[in-house]
Amino acid sequence: MTLVARESPTSTDATEFAGQLFFRLWRATHTRIAEKLESIGLRPASFGVLNLLAKRDAMIQQEIGRAIGIDPSTMVALLDGLEGAGLVTRTPNPSDRRARVVAVTPKGRKALERGRKLNGEVEDEVLKGLSKTERRELLDLLRQALASSPAQPPWSSAEGD
Repeated sequence: MTLVARESPTSTDATEFAGQLFFRLWRATHTRIAEKLESIGLRPASFGVLNLLAKRDAMIQQEIGRAIGIDPSTMVALLDGLEGAGLVTRTPNPSDRRARVVAVTPKGRKALERGRKLNGEVEDEVLKGLSKTERRELLDLLRQALASSPAQPPWSSAEGD
């Protein structure tokens, strides 16, 4: 039997393009965070919604979807789940009867705090090869790249989580 030496998972030949690197790093992060968040009853998308809401106190439902790129029907389903779990409330917008204002509940803030801790653990594991300064630089570069990237259709739950 002949054994073939395997290339390093980060060899230049295997990671020639940014898209390949993004995908592999996303998988390393996403699978771990999805598993950890599941232990507290959250999914990555619902965690993202809670995180955004907590930073803004409350938002109109449509604004949340636009801010994080989620299509309206998927946004409704996410909010139904969060509201059913007691993590958010939806109330009529006093200035527009058609709109609903969404806010995080105290229970939602506790879940978010646990989720942020779990997310930090995953990032520490996945990005352990980077210094704190390099991590900040990576986030800045990713934000810059995202801001200048071509527009894309909103995410739908049909794509998976």
